[in-house]
Amino acid sequence: MNKLNYKEYSGTIEYSEADNCFYGKVLGMSRDRITYEGESASELLDDFKGAIDMYLEHCQTKGIKPEKSYNDMLYILIPAEVQSRVAKYAETNGTSINSFICDSIERRLETV
Repeated sequence: MNKLNYKEYSGTIEYSEADNCFYGKVLGMSRDRITYEGESASELLDDFKGAIDMYLEHCQTKGIKPEKSYNDMLYILIPAEVQSRVAKYAETNGTSINSFICDSIERRLETV
């Protein structure tokens, strides 16, 4: 999935054929919701950046700590036995541990 990134925030890129426009939302926001739209990729990016700037300004004005978006890092604890099996599998199959874990999660999510 393509993402927009600005000031440590990441957002989706979607297209509505019915409305003939691009739209999206900032990822990882549980308390607040930031959305944006545009008729072109350039407009979408501008609205994305503007929405984040407005959100940060609003938080500063209200004295609220801004919520942070997901980043590309996820820290998880995996038992040593499982780590060993993952490492052996990745090495045997010419991939990285990270790629193996990402692929496994994506496959699992396809069944949800």
